[in-house]
Order: sequence, then structure tokens, then C-alpha cells
Amino acid sequence: MHTSSTPYTHLLRTYLAPQKGRVALLALLVFASLALALWNPQLIRTFIDSAQERSGLDKLLGAAALFTTLTIVQQLILLVATYISELIGWTATNRLRGDLALHCLKLDLAFHKTHTPGELIERVDGDVNQLARFFSQLVVQLAGNLLLFVGVLVLLWWEGWQIGLAVTLVAVSSIFVIEALRRRMTPRWERFRAAEADLYGFLEERLNGLEDIRASGAVGYTMNRLYHFMRVRWLAMRHVMRLNAWVISLPIWIFGFAYGAAHLASGPLFYSGALTLGSVYLIFYYVNLMEGPLWETLRQVEELQRALASINRIAALFAIQPQIQDGEGVSVPDAPLAVEFDHVSFHYEDDDERVITDLSFQLAPGQVLGLLGRTGSGKSTLSKLLYRFYDPTQGQIRLGDGNGHSFDLRQARRADLRGRIGMVTQEVQIFNTTVRNNLTLFDATISDVQVVDVLEQVGMKPWLDGLADGLETKLGSNSLSAGEAQLLAFARVFLADPGLVILDEASSRLDPATEARVERALNALLQKRTAIIIAHRLSTVQRADAILILEEGRVREYGPRQQLLADSTSRFSQLLQTGLEEVFA
Repeated sequence: MHTSSTPYTHLLRTYLAPQKGRVALLALLVFASLALALWNPQLIRTFIDSAQERSGLDKLLGAAALFTTLTIVQQLILLVATYISELIGWTATNRLRGDLALHCLKLDLAFHKTHTPGELIERVDGDVNQLARFFSQLVVQLAGNLLLFVGVLVLLWWEGWQIGLAVTLVAVSSIFVIEALRRRMTPRWERFRAAEADLYGFLEERLNGLEDIRASGAVGYTMNRLYHFMRVRWLAMRHVMRLNAWVISLPIWIFGFAYGAAHLASGPLFYSGALTLGSVYLIFYYVNLMEGPLWETLRQVEELQRALASINRIAALFAIQPQIQDGEGVSVPDAPLAVEFDHVSFHYEDDDERVITDLSFQLAPGQVLGLLGRTGSGKSTLSKLLYRFYDPTQGQIRLGDGNGHSFDLRQARRADLRGRIGMVTQEVQIFNTTVRNNLTLFDATISDVQVVDVLEQVGMKPWLDGLADGLETKLGSNSLSAGEAQLLAFARVFLADPGLVILDEASSRLDPATEARVERALNALLQKRTAIIIAHRLSTVQRADAILILEEGRVREYGPRQQLLADSTSRFSQLLQTGLEEVFA
């Protein structure tokens, strides 16, 4: 979604246009209710004047019956309008929430490094919730109340220009005051919503790291920071409420003047015989009728300020575009992939220090590369570059079929590229859904037969048979052991059937028995696939055809594993001779 210079109208066009039938019906119902609200007082005047003139009982009963009937009809209209408005609001906000979530998922890792999950939840859900009434009825009702306001003034002018002029002067003055307050409210609500998002982002991060905070004795510091964020939110809310207090008290002053103006204008006309008693009642009824819309309008203006503040933040989020863009599109081979890093260097945008410097290596289709290095040496960054989470600062990364056809990663579409690259990490994300959805990642085109076959290949068929509901069993974040989660991650890669597999520290926390099961599954996974195994432990790369050792983002050693093993002066051979397993931990 691309925002224009008027994000408010853009949102209305985008999310209300598909519901234009409902919106038109809602507008018709609101205006019908408005017409009845203006017409009913005329019946009361007829009733009062008829009673004063001692008209027949039939005329009085007729006026009363018509007034009662129209009042009931008006309430039924409002009931139907409320239902339709809620339906419009829920439909529009759910669609907007989905679009905004999808947009965030498409943004680069650089964006997610600077925006916490808590902040994004508040932006995607909290800000969108503020727009429910904006979509459902705020605009229509605001327009309806303003029309009712204008309609009352027109009828007052009809009753007498003195009355119309007096009340109009008060009404116009109030509109200018309301507009002045509205202009001051929007930025205050924006600051409050930003402070609230910062608070939720802070809470989400600290709650996730609660054990580390306690272990490191940082509870006091954390509470101090929490106090800071809560104080900023409180100050922002205080500024909003202080101005809002003036908004709330405004109608009391406005209608004090309006009633006074109506009394001064209608009194002489009544005593001169120009107005009947029913007409005097009608004038004060209409002035009183304006009070409800004005209170409602002020409340709606406050809601509109919240909505506009949220719209500005939503528009700003939609305006952020990923720096990693799709290429023109190339055919990614449906076979084991060849990998080539050609003098690749990389540093993060917010840091000029290189994470990878002048990295070059080649990997033939079907070969396995063992990647070793201490924490921070650039191993995980290499996998992120292959996945195009980032692009190299210098150099090229190429994939191909090993027969002369190759392409720069930046030429491919990201979806095509990532569909041919599978990754298994140490931390496996388990979703709160069924076994089937956890394996297929919600891809309905994958059959149950395929899923069961893959589980058998990775040795999880007995585990599946032990589940009462089979593939329909609901899983949670703590439903699986570390080994089972790792095997489930292997099964996901099997189902994707990639040409390149990246194993990032995939077995560094497993007990020996579980690791043996993982090793058998890994042997099956690597059949006819190119692989890069990233590990701290030397035993993990014993199946590798080539070894690459990184130190501070540079190549310390690279070559065929057997050749390095036979060379007693090689770094790899020396590491093996130490007899230490966790040499890179």
C-alpha cells in the first residue's frame, strides 16, 4: 500500500470502497434519522397549538400517535445503522490489520533491528483499533451531526431572522473554537501514542529477558527505565487531558449563550403575537436539539484526533519500504545449487565496521561446506546474505547449476530464491497451531500423505503415532523437546525440497542419544543437496567436503577437508589434534 499526501482519504478509499454498498446504506439510514429528528418537533408544536386553540381530541390524538410512531421508527433506524456501522468497522480494520502485518513481515531485518515486537504489536493492533469507529460511523455521524446542526439553524431562520441570526452567531463562534482546539489536539495524541508504543516495546523486551535481568542484578536499573517510560506516557496523557478538559466544558458555555440568545430574540416576538406558544417551545426544543449533536461532535472530534494520530503513524509505517528489492527474475535451478562468494564484504548500515571482509569461496552442487569460527566471526551473517536478508556491501554472491549457468542473487525474486534455500537453526519456532500447520507453514497444497512420509524419513513417525489427534494435535512453544523441535525443523526443510540447505548450529544443544537421531535425519536431508553446516563443534563438520574457517569476518583457512586434515600445519588439523570438541564455543 502506498500512501498519498492525504492518508485519511486514502484509507477511506482503500478500505471503505469495497463496502460502498454498506456505506451508502449507512449514510441513508443516518440521514433518515436526522430528517425524523428535525420533523418530530413540528408535531409537538402542532399538538401544543392545537391544545391551546381547544381543537378536537381526534387532532390531538392523531398528532400524538404520529409522533410516537415516528419516534419508534427512528429508534429502529438507529438500531440497524449501529449494526451496519459495526460490520463496516470490523471488516475495514481487520483488512487494514492484515495489510499492515504483511507489510511489516516484508520489511528488512534492518527495520526489525530498530523496532521491537512490542512496538510493532502496538502499531499493528493498537493504532488500528483506534480506527474502528473512524471506519464504521465516525465520518458519517460527524457529517450527520453537522447537517443536523445546519438544519436546525435553517429552521430557526425560518421561524424568524432575529432568532436565526442570534443562534447562528453563537454556533459559528463555537465552530471556530472547536477547530482551534482540534488543531492542537492531534499532535498531542500522536505523542501519546508514540509514548505508549515505546512503553509496550520496553515491557515486551524485558519480560522476554526476565531471567537474564535477575541473574545479572539489573532489576533496579530495569525498574528505573520502566519508571522513565511510564512517566513519559503519563506526561503525554496529562497534556492531552488538560486540553481535553477545555473541550468537555465548552458546550456548557456555548449553550448558555445559545439559550440566552434564543430567549432574547423570541421573547419580544411572542409578546407581540408574531410567535405562538408552540413556536416558542419549538425554538427552545431546536436549541436543545443542537446540544446533543454538539456534545457528540466534540466527542467525535476527540475520537477523530486519536484516529488521525493513529492514521499518521500507520501512514508512516506504510511509507517505510524494504531496501532489499526483488530482481527482474531469473530461473532458479530445480536441482542442487552451486554457491560462489566473489570478494564479498559487508557491514551493517548503522555501523561502518565490516562484519565480513573480502570473502571468496566456491561450492559445487551436492557438496557440503563446513563453516567454523568463533561467535561474531561472521558465520550467521553469511547465511543471512545467502537468504538476501541483506545485500553485500561489495562483491557478488552467485548461485547456479554447476554447468556454467549462474546468476547474482540480486537478479532473483526473493520468494523464488528463498523457496530453493532451506535453513535449520538452533532455535526452532513452534507456532501455537496444529502439527500439520507447523510442518507445512500453513501451505494447504501439501497433502497429509506427504507430511506423514516426511515425518517417517526424519524418524518422527512413532512420535506422530503417539499423538491422540495425530496431525490435528495442537502444539505450543513448550510442546516439544529440543531434539523433537530440531527434527520438526528438518521435516519442514524436507517438505520445501530446497537445492541448498543451511544448518546453523543445528545440533549444539542436544544430548548424545537425541543427536544420533538428528544425525540419521541429517544424512537423509543432505542426500542430493548442497549444504553449508555452521557449527562451533568439530564433530559436526566431519561429513563436510570442504572446510572454511572464519576469524573476524576474514578467511583464516579454506580447502578440501581431507587435504586440510592431512596437512599437519593447517589450522583445522591443529584444532583436531587438541582433542577439544568445543574449540569455537
